[in-house]
Amino acid sequence: MDQTFRPTPTAPVVRLMVLETDKPHPDTYSERGSFGQIVHSFFSKAGSAHHPPLGVETDQVYVVAEQGGRVPTVEEFARFDGLVITGSVYDAHANNPWILELLELLRALWIQRPEFHFLGVCFGHQLLARLLGGNVAPAPTQDWELGHSRIDLTSVGQRLFRTRNDHIYLHQMHQDQVTAPPTAASAGPEMLSADTEVACWGRSDHTPVQGLYIPNRLFTSQAHLAFDEDMVKRQIQIRVDGGGIKDLEHADRAAETAHLEHDGVEVAKAILRLFVFDDDDMGYERR
Repeated sequence: MDQTFRPTPTAPVVRLMVLETDKPHPDTYSERGSFGQIVHSFFSKAGSAHHPPLGVETDQVYVVAEQGGRVPTVEEFARFDGLVITGSVYDAHANNPWILELLELLRALWIQRPEFHFLGVCFGHQLLARLLGGNVAPAPTQDWELGHSRIDLTSVGQRLFRTRNDHIYLHQMHQDQVTAPPTAASAGPEMLSADTEVACWGRSDHTPVQGLYIPNRLFTSQAHLAFDEDMVKRQIQIRVDGGGIKDLEHADRAAETAHLEHDGVEVAKAILRLFVFDDDDMGYERR
């Protein structure tokens, strides 16, 4: 489904292909559509809130072949500026055939399209780390990071989000994490030049690598930017019902934080900004 939002006729437009790696709770789907449609609506909101406004155009492809999806070809990305990989119930460190095929696609795009932007959320964050030679595994403590969570920002994060605050808040929904972030050496010379820094923009007590950043190339977030109260509660319930989350008290406590305000729009604005502004010119502005 091709969707376009342009706040003004002259607004720069960011064109994104959304690779859907899961399906939302049925109630969320009936209210807000697929994860790709949710991403479109959320980034459109962020683009409209940005100064100056930024337009967003998206297309979505469901890539889980085990559930009737397909991995697109490199040629299908020709008119797009970047891609977004959504969160998923699947493990980014697994070797499902569709995951391996998706990694092959991402590698080909990375090599063939040096100007292309790669964005990932949760599963997408972990998969892009894996693509560049990072390590992904369950948390050493085997517990989950759930609900409204504080993320402490590095200096890179403060600059990206144009804030002097030392932290932001986002919603979490994961057990797996990036346990060893990628480097130029782990990625190899075909993927990254030897002087490329893969920066971490934030960390939490549970997850040392909350997001990765390479200027004009890569932005990832372990946390979910677009989750609202209903989505948080429903996605927790899906994982409880499926047996993934076994600590029911932890799940209940996390669900009770679902209504709290978070900084997802500010993070999305920062992501969109990377497509149309010179990162070196980013200053600070208080939110």
